[in-house]
Amino acid sequence: MDVFFKLGMPVVWSILIIVFSVIEGLTLGLTSIWFAIGSIFALIAALFKLSFFSQVIVFILSSLVMIVYTKPIAQKSLKIGATKTNVDELVGKKAIVTKKIKEHEPGLVKVNGQVWTAISEDGKEIQEGIEVFVVMVEGVKLVVRLGN
Repeated sequence: MDVFFKLGMPVVWSILIIVFSVIEGLTLGLTSIWFAIGSIFALIAALFKLSFFSQVIVFILSSLVMIVYTKPIAQKSLKIGATKTNVDELVGKKAIVTKKIKEHEPGLVKVNGQVWTAISEDGKEIQEGIEVFVVMVEGVKLVVRLGN
């Protein structure tokens, strides 16, 4: 603890800002940015010569406030954890069976000019040439059904 006081708390908080920022830069998951911001507030408290205990309280409270109130907004606007792919656009599209889908066995369908492995939603057989609709994507297979 003496090392912190010898360095001076503004230096310690500055180091923590850098450490938390580097961690955030490496993870890109909004995990430590809130603590970097809390460290900024604690640095300001240190510059105002508040006690060590007060600086720690400022760090904890400001970090918690940032996590609770701004993290959901940031996640929503940055769409973190909501990576959509073009495959998601296939759901609801019409497809043509190009190789018979057997009972509980995959066949092939063509949708948007691409051929996909497909299984029947209800596990029943669907003949070649029949129009189906994509219900969902399971890994690299489409789940399809007759009708709309």
